Amino acid sequence: MNAPLSPPSPYSSPTSRSNVETHTLAVLVDNEPGVLARVVGLFSGRGYNIESLTVAEVAHGEHLSRITVVTSGTPETIEQIQHQLERLVPVHKVTDLTVSARSLERELAMVKVKGKGEERNAALQLAEAFRARVVDATTESFIFELTGKPNKIDEFVDLMRPIGLVEVSRTGVAAISRGPDPI
Repeated sequence: MNAPLSPPSPYSSPTSRSNVETHTLAVLVDNEPGVLARVVGLFSGRGYNIESLTVAEVAHGEHLSRITVVTSGTPETIEQIQHQLERLVPVHKVTDLTVSARSLERELAMVKVKGKGEERNAALQLAEAFRARVVDATTESFIFELTGKPNKIDEFVDLMRPIGLVEVSRTGVAAISRGPDPI
């Protein structure tokens, strides 16, 4: 006798790349030791990927921090992540900023590029086109500071590779909803 077929588990079912989405979640939590570890543990324990993670205290008097997590998965997986985050004790609120068309995302990057002669001029021209700021310069290298959407930073880094990219440091995505209401 055949066992009845149960719906596939989101943990074990293969996901088609066509319905995988990237979402930015803003999580308001108590600012206390171990909270970040619990949030990250939720992701790692269930096999969810964190593409970007930023954390900072946002309300000193209330001891609240904001964790901004960029993750990807099927719509069902994203919804499941959101519900599991909401169940953690130190979590006050979880907001999916991707669902709201009224949100802004930015990232800061510092990009070190080496080069002399033509490579140096090309790096400076590209930096100007991307509105990157020179924050350090030597006779053989530059460090550019660039703020923008993550795909803008990806494009800048890709263009700097053939010129002489040495190193990249990125902050991760910071996101906020537009308008007068908090998350």
